[in-house]
Amino acid sequence: MYQALKDGISLYKQKKYTEALAFFLTVPDGDEEASLEIAYYLALCYMQLKKNEEAILYFEQVVTTASDLGRVRQARFLLAVLYSKTGRNRLADFELKKLIESGRQDEKVFSSLAYVSWIQGDSESSIRYYERALELNPEYPSALNGLGYVLASLDKDLARALSLCKRAHDYNSSSAAFLDSVAWAYYKLGFLKEAKSFIKKAKRIDSLHPEIIAHYEIIFETKEAAK
Repeated sequence: MYQALKDGISLYKQKKYTEALAFFLTVPDGDEEASLEIAYYLALCYMQLKKNEEAILYFEQVVTTASDLGRVRQARFLLAVLYSKTGRNRLADFELKKLIESGRQDEKVFSSLAYVSWIQGDSESSIRYYERALELNPEYPSALNGLGYVLASLDKDLARALSLCKRAHDYNSSSAAFLDSVAWAYYKLGFLKEAKSFIKKAKRIDSLHPEIIAHYEIIFETKEAAK
């Protein structure tokens, strides 16, 4: 059984997700520990293949049944990510707070919780969680970008908002999300030329993201009105 698990895990690590999924689906039932390990890797495979509902089902099984705290924490975090992606923000919030209660308090968890809080309209909690993430890791790109974007959207401390967004962009200049945030901060500060430059780059990379499209239209409409 455990040798079979190693073979399946090897396929997963080689990014052969379809083959790994087929493999784990055909592994015979073993003891509870082995079965939960299979469930965890089935969830990972489904997640990589963008089959979110199937992944959620197996992650939930691990979270509610496994005794290995480390494995539960890993599964809980990824479950929260999937809940957020599928619009189940209250469930994502619940899982992330359970993670913190269990002792996992790193920048990824606080940054994710900040994002979920923002989506739910709780801007004060969002700022607090992003600040906590940056206390733990001052150079964590997602928290830099997230806090910068939230501050810009709220018209708070715009100079800092731009600085944070630009620091995140320095880590990944090809991220459409980071480009969009820099553009939005520039727009809020009234630097329309710079905002236009960055939002064009963001839209070129991701032309379907509704928020990028909305910002693009606002920035260019403002530009035209200022002439």
